[in-house]
Amino acid sequence: MHHDVVVVGGGAGGLELAARLGRSLGRRAGPRRVLLVDRSVFHIWKPTLHEVAAGTLDSHQEGLSYTVLARRNHFGFTLGELRGLDAANRTLRLGAIHDEHGKLLVPERSLSYRWLVLAIGSGSNFFGTPGAEHAYVLEQTADAERFRRHLQAAFTRSAFAADKRLGIVIVGGGATGVELSAELIEAHQETLASLDSENAFRLDLTIVEAAPRILAGLPERISAQAKTALERKQVRVLVDTKVQALQPDRLVTSHGEIQADLIVWAAGIKAAEANAGFGLATTKANQFIVNEKLETSVFGIYALGDCAACPWGGGPKNEGKWVPSRAQAAHQQASFLYATLKCLLQEREPSGQFRYKDFGSLVSLGENKGVGNLMGGLGGRNFFVEGLLAKWMYMSLHLMHHRAILGTSGTFVLALARLLQRRVSGRLKLH
Repeated sequence: MHHDVVVVGGGAGGLELAARLGRSLGRRAGPRRVLLVDRSVFHIWKPTLHEVAAGTLDSHQEGLSYTVLARRNHFGFTLGELRGLDAANRTLRLGAIHDEHGKLLVPERSLSYRWLVLAIGSGSNFFGTPGAEHAYVLEQTADAERFRRHLQAAFTRSAFAADKRLGIVIVGGGATGVELSAELIEAHQETLASLDSENAFRLDLTIVEAAPRILAGLPERISAQAKTALERKQVRVLVDTKVQALQPDRLVTSHGEIQADLIVWAAGIKAAEANAGFGLATTKANQFIVNEKLETSVFGIYALGDCAACPWGGGPKNEGKWVPSRAQAAHQQASFLYATLKCLLQEREPSGQFRYKDFGSLVSLGENKGVGNLMGGLGGRNFFVEGLLAKWMYMSLHLMHHRAILGTSGTFVLALARLLQRRVSGRLKLH
């Protein structure tokens, strides 16, 4: 099977790129010229995985079928996971697919391409911490669903336990850890509302961060606001605390042990070890090194998103800086590569270099709360937002992603349907 453009990875950047290219080529040419490969059958915007994990977002309602998206946006889709790459012959190998019982469904396959885009994301970085197998991660939808099931079981167990207590520790005070803690508080409150008073249980939630403050990559004002908001919700925030080992029921830290019924690891990212075996230049974190055109070390192969180590660009002030692993970066890179590949498909020479623009950051702190900063604006000033306004702006980012792959009318209908569904079924998924 041959395609002009093969995009491996259907995350925010990869899906948006395939959708825009498919629409530009049209119903007849798009599916045979552009192919998207992903190991899942449906797409969920990765920044919402913490909501899936807490049960406040239903992945079956939120998930969008890749086959449906492919049909609507005129690109091809195939289920598979990248296992090998022969850059010299411009072919890649997809691993075999088995059912839940291990029965072979699809054997290994090979695809040929003219241009290849790697958008395969990244995973967690445990920094060699012993006992990593005792922690949950939120790398994929399956990880979030697994944690949600265990969380619901832990809620039930705690409601009938003698001590009426559940201890959860989140390692990492970045956006994922902070947002997950806020959603867990809401999930606990929703659960208590459905229980008799004699079954009410306490949630002891702790965030452990090795840096001097949470949200270390964001301005101090946002960090301080988030810490205050979490502590008001009775979340214990421990900074300057390094995790030395994980055990089934506790963490060993530089400041002593912390009891934990559930441990979530949300500290650091690291691309897959397999990336180093594809014949492309990679960093120590296994990210593909790309230049300012998002080209890897091999001609005809590009990379975007978390799996790419991309120079920030834009002048001396950004010298030596790398583009951060954020959804807005993947979106901007997808837009840049869309213009590049469209030129190549039309046999025109692309021009320009990728320049990342930081538009700020927004952090969700619960159903009606949030904090953030908006970069730029009049006079180059930063604008801080908080409360319901920040939460609405945070939600708008999700809608903007949907608009890129569904269009304006499709996004409006989907948002309305989900709002009505939530009115009927409530926020918390209990099954």
